[in-house]
Amino acid sequence: MPAKFRNKFRIESARKMDWDYGSNAAYFITICTKDRRCYFGEIKHNEMHLSEIGKIADQYWREIPQHFPFVRLENHVVMPNHIHGIVIIEKTDPVETQDLASLPAV
Repeated sequence: MPAKFRNKFRIESARKMDWDYGSNAAYFITICTKDRRCYFGEIKHNEMHLSEIGKIADQYWREIPQHFPFVRLENHVVMPNHIHGIVIIEKTDPVETQDLASLPAV
């Protein structure tokens, strides 16, 4: 039976425990809003319409390589309550990311 946290069932982490997520590889990332609230916009007539917060989230996603030059971005999509995207880590110097490589769940 899954464990409970704050009286809710939780699934086990999908993260591979013996994998270094700072390794050079492509990663499919999903970032969800708190309580899965639809802060980023809404879908009307099968089209996503970003809110002001959604536009900021989209901009910040696109700016990731400016802060982390060893990261390349592929396709991404902003949805009403989450963002999906592909992040490619391409480090040339293993020292440059030793403290930044693997972040816990935010």
